[in-house]
Amino acid sequence: MPLYMGIQQQKLGVLGGGQLGRMLVQAGLDLNIQFSVLDPDAQAPCHTLAPFTQGKLTDFDTVMAFGQGCDIITIEIENVNTQALRELEKMGKKVFPQPHLIELIQDKRTQKEFYRTHHIPTAEFVLVENRADVQCHGTFLPAVNKLGKEGYDGRGVQMLRTAADFDKAFDKPGLLERLIDFEQEIAVIAARNEKDEVATFPAVEMVFHPEQNLVEYLYSPASISLAIAQQADQVARRLVEQLQLVGLLAVEMFVTKDGQVLVNEVAPRPHNSGHHTIEANVTSQYEQHLRALFNLPLGDTRIVQPSAMVNLLGEAGFEGPAKYEGLEAVMKESGVHVHLYGKKNTKPFRKMGHVTLTGQHVEELKTKVEFVKRTLKVVA
Repeated sequence: MPLYMGIQQQKLGVLGGGQLGRMLVQAGLDLNIQFSVLDPDAQAPCHTLAPFTQGKLTDFDTVMAFGQGCDIITIEIENVNTQALRELEKMGKKVFPQPHLIELIQDKRTQKEFYRTHHIPTAEFVLVENRADVQCHGTFLPAVNKLGKEGYDGRGVQMLRTAADFDKAFDKPGLLERLIDFEQEIAVIAARNEKDEVATFPAVEMVFHPEQNLVEYLYSPASISLAIAQQADQVARRLVEQLQLVGLLAVEMFVTKDGQVLVNEVAPRPHNSGHHTIEANVTSQYEQHLRALFNLPLGDTRIVQPSAMVNLLGEAGFEGPAKYEGLEAVMKESGVHVHLYGKKNTKPFRKMGHVTLTGQHVEELKTKVEFVKRTLKVVA
């Protein structure tokens, strides 16, 4: 039987129906892939694009019932019931990323210990159990206090510069990570299939929102030396190979002022740092994820043209049905590609869409980024 017929006859179940799932489904339509999506929100971005089930991703019975109707199961968010995924795997379902790897990455504590055990470069850290434990490590400051579990999109991260900040520490298991004096924050997305083929996307440079600790915009390619780019690529390849993960692995890294590359965090799924690949690379991260899941040859990741990506966040002070001010103005510009996520309501700093900007030169892209940030607003 031809390979493409096998793809068409298998149903891919996606745990999570947010914007990442939405763009994954959009990429899969070109391959005639059958999807089924589970999400707790009846109005999730995926709900009109594929057969949709409303239900909790963390509920064992819900995930079991959903997964039994699928051949392959993947995730767009890590906060899922892995015990159900383990049972589904025992039943012969393919689950990628593998459940034990989701569990490892769900907890930043085990994530960081994996880096240390496998000699992956990362910032110095200590594990802490609660706020009182944090206060015992005053000599470790300045540091970043991270929750072990349930941190996402900037949540679960707290800067502790002096002992006066101890009251801001989390009173749950987590870690203290030595504050890095970094030059840049970059990301490399790696893909691996069951045939052990590995491909990586060129590094991007991320700029974070000053208040919300989430990506505000990024540039591709990153403005780094060839040596740093090669180092980052090698680290991402080593990680995905040592994990033996199938699918995508987004690796966020710090570039220090003395030229080191240190892993910050990873995500075993499509990632905010890869949205630009839809327009700017030969293969998008979403198509690449599908290729990996179905054990197809991995796609060409080369950059077609330089790009930037701006996250479209809900404006502060607005909550309710979303309105997009300045949409027509930005769409008049050449090389502007708007992606709205189908979220009915906005709230401050909610990810409502993104805009990919393409051009020939970094300076041109910087001008376009400022124009989009100034012009396109999500209000209510």
